[in-house]
Amino acid sequence: MLRGEKLALAKGCLLALTERFYRRREHLAVIGFGGNEARLLQAPGKVATFNAVWIAPLRGGGATPVESALQLAQTLMQRSRKASTVQNLSLWLLTDGRFAALPARPALADSCHIVDFENEAVALRRCQRLARDWDAQWIAAAQLNRV
Repeated sequence: MLRGEKLALAKGCLLALTERFYRRREHLAVIGFGGNEARLLQAPGKVATFNAVWIAPLRGGGATPVESALQLAQTLMQRSRKASTVQNLSLWLLTDGRFAALPARPALADSCHIVDFENEAVALRRCQRLARDWDAQWIAAAQLNRV
């Protein structure tokens, strides 16, 4: 996500998602992953206003520890399920699909959405394959605001 302005586009997409969740009064948790780790950027809860304040300084880290990010997401979904059984849990994965192996779908996610940032000259189309494997909605990053 460090090449081809992908990080800037990802920040814009994340900001659009936070605005969407805010308008719908939905809860959101944000996990960032890069380098060798995944970390919680925003704890689960109602979306606040002015999210650009914490989104703008986010940095890319190279590498893609998607498995650790999905394990953390699964842990957060388990906690959420214990707190309330009524909610629908959706997972939004913003990625260019440049990871070693396609990860398994998180079991507790009621729905999944793959936002595809791949823009390389030679497209691997791994995000599309992941969306098929997960029975998820595939969204090209440039089209996110239309969804």
